[in-house]
Amino acid sequence: MIGPSHPFRGGLALHTTLLYRHLRRDHQVSFYGFKRQYPGWLFPGKTDRDNSKKPLTEPGIEYLLDSLNPWTWVRVVRRILADRPDLVIIPWWTFYWTPQFLTITALLKLLSKSRLLFICHNVFDHDSRFLSRFCAKTVLPRGDYFIVHSEEDRVRLSAIVPQQKITLGFLTGNECPENGTLSREEARRRLDLTGDLLLFFGFVRPYKGVEYLLQALPLILRERQVTLLLVGESWDGDKSINKHVEELSLERHIKRIDGYVPNEEVGLYFSAADLVILPYVSATGSGVVQSAFTFDRPVVASRVGSLPQTVDDGRTGYLIDPADPRALADAVLRFFREEKSREFIANIKLEKAKFGWERFVQLVEQTVTPEEQPLKGPHGPQGQQGRRESVFGGP
Repeated sequence: MIGPSHPFRGGLALHTTLLYRHLRRDHQVSFYGFKRQYPGWLFPGKTDRDNSKKPLTEPGIEYLLDSLNPWTWVRVVRRILADRPDLVIIPWWTFYWTPQFLTITALLKLLSKSRLLFICHNVFDHDSRFLSRFCAKTVLPRGDYFIVHSEEDRVRLSAIVPQQKITLGFLTGNECPENGTLSREEARRRLDLTGDLLLFFGFVRPYKGVEYLLQALPLILRERQVTLLLVGESWDGDKSINKHVEELSLERHIKRIDGYVPNEEVGLYFSAADLVILPYVSATGSGVVQSAFTFDRPVVASRVGSLPQTVDDGRTGYLIDPADPRALADAVLRFFREEKSREFIANIKLEKAKFGWERFVQLVEQTVTPEEQPLKGPHGPQGQQGRRESVFGGP
């Protein structure tokens, strides 16, 4: 495996670290992590380092890859060649890693028989500019297998690589962070909050649609008094948020937490909330849904990316059209008016096993085609027929 892990923060680092943890249970795995991810001037947030007191870590990770030092790219290749692995797993999420991954994959294709699996968290960057598309079309065709998280990304990727190489997967559930067992009452006591509570959680970026959530809030407040917990670091500053809040006179209805949330505080916000809101305008997937399900919290989410594949409309939450404040407000009001909390929480407890890490490891194992030797773990060969099928039952 190649990818980020602690001390770097964010969903990518968590995903690669947890994948490493679970793959190691049945397979021999080397993980070559990043020494430097981005130069400071390029990263839009305050820092790309995890400030958690209890970070997610795993033993055995070797921190070799420096994004700005080509010698470390070659060094990683040399280590992989010495390992002689069956499979090399590389995450793909942004065009910034084009020179590094292009070099690594080109050398591996030339010097190794190892197969390459790209786990595509985004086929194209969220802004999806020409450079992002060009870089994806340059690097990704070197892969042998691909896992994507949404039907939209499967369509995008199928224009670059043969469709039979692509597997439609899913975003995995998050393993319960610190303070995950807080009661709703205790979490609210610590936050000094009462009443109906909505939660937006995660980086605040234009594609997340926070402006539409703010526009929906006055519509909700006409019928029900709610508080919006707006939690997450803003990558573009809070000027546009503050402007909407002032124009709509929402100051006393919003509690703003501007900053990256360390692991030990994540459970505090989800445990306190009644309903988690994802008003995204576009997305391939979102780990926030899985965080909500980890803490048994229903969601209202836009019909974008893999969210319709994750949220069972009317059972674990509601799906709405993106950029539609009225639809968002109606869904929130319906949730409280029809007292859906207990029903949705019971359904979430039944459904969330579908997004478990054991299933995702099986998906990785099933990337081996029937004609080739399956990956071997200590319990024997892994893998099944029909490996290009969606784990949700469709082709």
